[in-house]
Amino acid sequence: MLEAINGFLHYLRVEKGFSENTTLAYHNDLYQLCEFVQDEAARQGTVPSWAGFDRQGLLRYLLDLKERKYAPTTVARKAAAAKSFFAFMVAEGNLEENPTQNVGSPRVGKSLPKPISVSQVRLLLEQPAKRGAPEAKRDEAMLELLYASGMRVSELVSLNLTDIDTGGGYVRCFGKGHKERQIPIHPRAAQAVEAYVKEVRPGLVRNSGEKALFVNQRGDRLTRQGLWQILKEYAREAHLDTEITPHTLRHSFATHMLGGGADLRYVQEMLGHANISTTQIYTHLTSEHVRSTYERSHPRAK
Repeated sequence: MLEAINGFLHYLRVEKGFSENTTLAYHNDLYQLCEFVQDEAARQGTVPSWAGFDRQGLLRYLLDLKERKYAPTTVARKAAAAKSFFAFMVAEGNLEENPTQNVGSPRVGKSLPKPISVSQVRLLLEQPAKRGAPEAKRDEAMLELLYASGMRVSELVSLNLTDIDTGGGYVRCFGKGHKERQIPIHPRAAQAVEAYVKEVRPGLVRNSGEKALFVNQRGDRLTRQGLWQILKEYAREAHLDTEITPHTLRHSFATHMLGGGADLRYVQEMLGHANISTTQIYTHLTSEHVRSTYERSHPRAK
């Protein structure tokens, strides 16, 4: 059973060009499904197999996830992973019927992104300069670049030295499906990155062949988890009263750009969204901002 999953994961990586992070999510979801099928077979005294897994089995699996208090978004994601896997199995001729074919996807209400205000972003970005450690220049460069570009955290930690042109004021990154895009960055972010590259990175890197732009104290490429922890520490030092994640800066970038008058298509291109409908969710946030500003400012609205 695991061999079938591994074959599907190989297909996602090699033929579909999915990122390692996306493939890992499929890996975790499908291995969990496999464990459920094996546990059910053990209770029933049967041999576990994908061919023996039917529609009722899938419904029991989804019910089990709900009873274990998984979030609706997580249940929906795991259901989608199962649908993709079984569709692949049928297409490859490994199964005659798809047990997920007549099972609808769990409904998930769209939750709006949660950006922070411009003043909160400014406060957050000011924190690294208050530290004396050399790594603070790296942290400042990372945070400035995240907010200047709206990149995903996975895109940021995947950057190599050759992906950024501080003189030209742009960064090149590879998004979902390895799609390349070039994003302009403002001078302040470019200067922060240049200072880090010249003054700090040489002292951190131990292997002259290291290509990563951002490295940790051991000189290796910084991980998503490492960046997440760094950001949490600065958010705590800034005394921000809301949860801050790397994605918070992406949401804030998009919201502030649209609020400042940027064209929706332009923001879509910078964010790397395949569909403009994904970007349009930020217009709701900026509309709320316009309304609240109007009500605070217009003398007849008070």
